[in-house]
Amino acid sequence: MSGSEWMVFIVDDDAEIRALLTDLCDSVGLPVRTFASPQQFRDAERPDAPSCLILDVRFPGGQASGLEFYSELAVSGGAPPVIFISGYSDVRTSVQAMKHGAVEFLVKPVREQDLLDAVRRALELDGQRRQDHALLGSLQQRFSSLSPREREVMDLVSRGHLNKQIALELNVSEATVKLRRAHVMEKMQASSLPHLVRMSDQLTACSAGSVKT
Repeated sequence: MSGSEWMVFIVDDDAEIRALLTDLCDSVGLPVRTFASPQQFRDAERPDAPSCLILDVRFPGGQASGLEFYSELAVSGGAPPVIFISGYSDVRTSVQAMKHGAVEFLVKPVREQDLLDAVRRALELDGQRRQDHALLGSLQQRFSSLSPREREVMDLVSRGHLNKQIALELNVSEATVKLRRAHVMEKMQASSLPHLVRMSDQLTACSAGSVKT
């Protein structure tokens, strides 16, 4: 599970807990950065790498709870996958944690293997998310290189229309459709029609998600 390209963030006001969790992550070769409060974490510069956040649920002195802090962090778009830890076990808090998208909710004293398993899942999740995001960005860049007419052809081809049907709908010749279709395949780097259809579906899903948010 070790890897220098990963990072584990620990946010807990208890210095002893931070030290124990740091030693545990160090034992499997995982880089760690610790913070005594959510605000410290928010203010810090963080590496652009697959990461996860081990976050205490309760903080003293009228600070926002870990749940509230993570909710705000998620809205701002800067939230890595989270593992909540707490000195108290109650159904309401654990349910709230899962609703906030927690990978795991663990009660102190945390079993070492349970935490390491949760960290592994969280890092893999963030790594996959980043990979998907990079692939989608590349796909959107390729799509932006298409002309408006080529986008029309891509849309109709992806919906299963034949060249003849597209020509009639766009009031152009079949030769023009074939040329634009060839340009679409080349610019989108599509190896086949099913590949192009999958890319079109991905772009549509991304656009729908953006509208919902």
